[in-house]
Amino acid sequence: MRTRLKIFSTVTPFGERFWLHSLSLSLLTCLVLKYSFLPNYLGPKVLNSRISLPQWVLEEIDKDPDIAYTDRFGRRNMEYISLGCDMFPVLKGRSPLQAYSDFMMNFRDSFRSLLGVVITGVQVGMGPAGELRYPSCPSQKLAWAWHTRELGEFQCYDKYMIASLNACAHDVGMRGWGYGGPIGTGNLMHDPENTEFFKSNGGSWNTPSGKFFLQWYSGMLLLHGERICREAKTIFQGTEVDTSAKVAGIHWHYGTQSHPSELTAGYYNTSRSDGYLPIARMLGRYGFGLCCSGFGMRDVEEKKTNPVSSPEGFLRQILLAARVCRIPIEGENSATFSGDESFEQVLKMSKFYTYGLESPTFSFNFMRMDRYLFEQHNWARFTRFVRQLSGANIFRARLDFRGDVQPTSLSDVAKVRVAYTYC
Repeated sequence: MRTRLKIFSTVTPFGERFWLHSLSLSLLTCLVLKYSFLPNYLGPKVLNSRISLPQWVLEEIDKDPDIAYTDRFGRRNMEYISLGCDMFPVLKGRSPLQAYSDFMMNFRDSFRSLLGVVITGVQVGMGPAGELRYPSCPSQKLAWAWHTRELGEFQCYDKYMIASLNACAHDVGMRGWGYGGPIGTGNLMHDPENTEFFKSNGGSWNTPSGKFFLQWYSGMLLLHGERICREAKTIFQGTEVDTSAKVAGIHWHYGTQSHPSELTAGYYNTSRSDGYLPIARMLGRYGFGLCCSGFGMRDVEEKKTNPVSSPEGFLRQILLAARVCRIPIEGENSATFSGDESFEQVLKMSKFYTYGLESPTFSFNFMRMDRYLFEQHNWARFTRFVRQLSGANIFRARLDFRGDVQPTSLSDVAKVRVAYTYC
């Protein structure tokens, strides 16, 4: 059996040191180790760490608070450095993009002998919690935002973002559009139909000024992702590791016209605009795969409490964009589950992506394993699910508490890369 690597780093202003903290046995014979590179250094994705920005970065934010994302109320978000200053030397003479590139290069050099052998996949973080998005909702709240149906807040009020918005408004001859985000967005808990900006009929999201803002806001996020992809492609070229990026699974207003919680996160996805196809195209240009969660969620369950939620509709749109752009998909479950319905839902959505493709590349990261999964009846469901997901008799599993899993060949293992992630 191969081992699961737990990797930690120390972060200093001009360098990072990595070391192996521990090794623990994995249930899989082949493990895709995913390490999320996060400019806020949240840590390894396999540990789902919640580590704050390093002290030296916080000290720089104290000197220049506008390095942090800011909403219309002046509240600073400390999860991630504002993408508005991507190219500015705000970190002791280096730009955030330069510091991030140095971080990735140091990781590559530290583990060069393992890349392509043990570490076969690298998920490159591009925002809060590793996702390509704005921190419209704090990450600790985002996991539950679909219960409360929060709209989120536009994160465009630091001086760097305002300067960019102002310049773009000047370029189109509409200076009045460059002084801040849209008005009439309500509060976090508002029904979007009771807001001037997000309401379906007559909402300003669909006016010239609203479209201008949303195109700029989403365009800045896309440019941020492209800058990181370009750096990562250069750094990991020749290492034989697959690279990917993650988008957030925001589905709780998917059934509305304006999709407000997606808009505040930076996805210009409405009934009249596809917000995910541009992201898929960008990732495809740099050979990246796309990771998204929500594979076990069903509309029939979600609509009982929120009629405008549609995790299936959201996921189908993501998968269709990936099919069109011919990029690999990495699926994840959003919550702990062990019932047949959830496993069947994952299979259903995976087939939506792979059906008809000559050589589909689909992998699934099973998140949030708990002790109940290892109960005999749940373990039987899980091993059956793994065999079904493989599409062939790749795994021979003994359905008991030991759960021995043996591949028929190493080439078979390469076909289905199901990663066990303890969170």
